[in-house]
Amino acid sequence: MPSGPRHRFSSLKKRTLYRVRLWQYAFGRFRLHFAAVIRGISSAIGVVAAVSSLLCIVDLLLLVGFDHNPSDRELLYGGLRFVQAVFAVNVVYNLVFNTRSTLRDTRWLKWVVDCGVLISLLPWLYPRPENPWVHWLDALLYSHVFLSAVLAAYSAVSLCFLTVRLMGTRTNPSLLLSASFLFFILIGSLVLMLPKCTLVPISYVDSLFVSTSAVCITGLTPVDISATFTPLGLLVLSLLIQIGGLGVLTFTSFFALFFSGGPSIYSQLMLRDMVYSRSLNALIPTLLYVLGFTLAIEAAGAVAIYFSVPDAMGMDVDERMVFSAFLSLSSFCNAGFTNIPDGMSNPLLMGGDQSIYVVVSAIVLAGAIGFPILVNFKDALKLKMRRLWARVRGRRFVCPVHVYDLNTKLVLATTFVLLAVGAGGFFVLEYDNTLRGMSLWEKCAQSIFNALTPRSAGFASVSPAAFLPATLLLVMFQMWVGGASQSMAGGIKVNTLAVVVLNLRSVVYGHRGASAWHRGLAVPSVRRAHAVVALSIAAYAVYAFVILLLEPGMGARALLFETLSALFTVGSSLGATEHLCDASKVVLSTAMFVGRVGILSLLMGVVRAPKDPSEHFPKESVIIN
Repeated sequence: MPSGPRHRFSSLKKRTLYRVRLWQYAFGRFRLHFAAVIRGISSAIGVVAAVSSLLCIVDLLLLVGFDHNPSDRELLYGGLRFVQAVFAVNVVYNLVFNTRSTLRDTRWLKWVVDCGVLISLLPWLYPRPENPWVHWLDALLYSHVFLSAVLAAYSAVSLCFLTVRLMGTRTNPSLLLSASFLFFILIGSLVLMLPKCTLVPISYVDSLFVSTSAVCITGLTPVDISATFTPLGLLVLSLLIQIGGLGVLTFTSFFALFFSGGPSIYSQLMLRDMVYSRSLNALIPTLLYVLGFTLAIEAAGAVAIYFSVPDAMGMDVDERMVFSAFLSLSSFCNAGFTNIPDGMSNPLLMGGDQSIYVVVSAIVLAGAIGFPILVNFKDALKLKMRRLWARVRGRRFVCPVHVYDLNTKLVLATTFVLLAVGAGGFFVLEYDNTLRGMSLWEKCAQSIFNALTPRSAGFASVSPAAFLPATLLLVMFQMWVGGASQSMAGGIKVNTLAVVVLNLRSVVYGHRGASAWHRGLAVPSVRRAHAVVALSIAAYAVYAFVILLLEPGMGARALLFETLSALFTVGSSLGATEHLCDASKVVLSTAMFVGRVGILSLLMGVVRAPKDPSEHFPKESVIIN
């Protein structure tokens, strides 16, 4: 058996290496365990922060919406201070234990919100001085307004992050979209009942109906908006309309991406499809363009409406500004709400020079044209500017042959054909009926307005109840069609109608496929268009049947019109909305929700799709005649 110094040194070396490896293994296991604990604590704090964000919003709504005695107000501010502590712990914990990911993913605006939370802790650490150096800064930092604003901003950012995380977990987009709309409908129904939002108390069913109508940008209401809601209530209604018009996921994802740079690839792909961006690199610019265009059109529309309001309305400057801003927002979002008695049929408006109806018609058309078309316009303008700049510099610029895609051409052509047919038909049919006694200019303006707004906006300058039966049928067809896909409008969409008509033409001509402008239509688009038409007819039949059962004492004409208006998110009415029972209002609320989310999208989100075996089956013809 070997012995000696060399053997003892080798044995000592082996034992030392063994101990080093053992320590390395133990340290590695400790690091893994410590990292797992950190992740677990971070997840737990994140969940608590998300719940606290919801509690913060509820707390702020209670503070704003009610008149409180000092003890109740102090209790609510105590809840805000608890939320403040949770947010501060979340910020500090992420900075200390998740430093690398926090520094990598957090953008400067998120840093502003986080720093605001930490600055709001100043009253906890340092009592308010009796003789402050800067009085306005002292009044700001130690005020409840500053605390409420900081916590509201942090809560909004946290909820936006939660939305993007849900998008990144491969949650079904249709279900996520439906849940987001439902969330804002329920929140809005509670907020609109707050005492400071209403001039007179309203029932929860009426509040739910109005909230659903606002988020689903429909415009049906069982109450008089101008006589029911305070300026704060109108502000809440405006926010619901704006969120519903832009789309909840687009709205929240914009802020989440703007505040954070670390969303998953899957969530970016989902958002790219929502805002019609051609690439991930153009995602933020496209988002900014969509939101900027929306705000710019609404602002320009408000200015145009302000100067077109007849002086006979007797509004002062503040009232005219509120009316103009609310009507512009409602028009672009195709919501159909107004904040004056009798809406757009107000006699003082009708007695003006009709310019306000032309302005509102233009704003409604801009909102119903669809964001994909607006993005295509932006891309086309950019190409033309680049070509012009190349010519100025004496260089050659190869412009694509097809600047405007097939979707843009179909939407524009179908929209203007429907507008021309609708306006002309309304002018001829109602010339000696509801348009009697008007000048030729007034009849033309009213024909364009009443041919455009039934497509989704729901405004009415003349009572639809007085329309001739033929006019009513024309209006109902326009309500069924609606506006363009991915726009503020409802209905089956003009894209769908165009595809169905082109496919019908191809069948009549015996062609193998539908085409337009030297472009063939993809088979999935044709199949989806026919599915949308079939589902819309089936859904309308079911809802109409239920409403007729619930309202046996009301006329079928008004109920069928009301159901069509709700399901296709139009907002026109023959005067039946305020006379419906609570059960009918709830049913129509679900109809508005289904119409806004999309029947086909909702079914695709709810129904679990089995594996498609049809491609392996032999094909056989079915007799169609």
